[in-house]
Amino acid sequence: MNMKKSLLLLPLPFMLASCATTPPSNVENACRIFREKPDWFDASLDVERKYGLPIQVQLAIMRQESSFKHNAAPPRDTLLGIPMWWRVSSAYGYAQVKDGTWDWYKDKTGNWGADRDEYDDAVDFMGWYASVSQRTLGISKWDAYNQYLAYHEGHTGWQRKTFNSKGWLVQVARKVDANARMYGEQLRGCRNSLGSSSWWWPF
Repeated sequence: MNMKKSLLLLPLPFMLASCATTPPSNVENACRIFREKPDWFDASLDVERKYGLPIQVQLAIMRQESSFKHNAAPPRDTLLGIPMWWRVSSAYGYAQVKDGTWDWYKDKTGNWGADRDEYDDAVDFMGWYASVSQRTLGISKWDAYNQYLAYHEGHTGWQRKTFNSKGWLVQVARKVDANARMYGEQLRGCRNSLGSSSWWWPF
């Protein structure tokens, strides 16, 4: 009987790991995202306090970059129509950070154990990058539109206004800004009840 119980319990760690990495079931509502994943709220709140990047801006950028998928990656490159093993970019993880930029972050912060497929590390990167954008470009951390453009184009690209020739990117940045405003409004009504130390409910 004990052996049967042990066998039944074996899948549990795998189930818990799966729940920890699957995207939220409702990405349209910040309150439901964080009630489903209270550890995410704790991490985002830490970043807001540490860097001053509002939680709603973190969520809006991450949603656009990876749809909250921990292992998100660009498509594979093709050669004569045949998929190759390499990808069109080294961007990876929740925040879709390229290898070189991630190394830059780790070097400047000393966070050498950071992983792009860990939510807390991804949002810490976002907070750090937004701080650099504010310091070097003068972009407010509440300005989701320009923070996203600097995030996507890089600081030099933003200075050169490379996005002006990319109508599609401007539309995406407007979408990020709209989502940040939506998330901010939602969080105003629920953030006091969020976090891993708060009462959990599924609705």
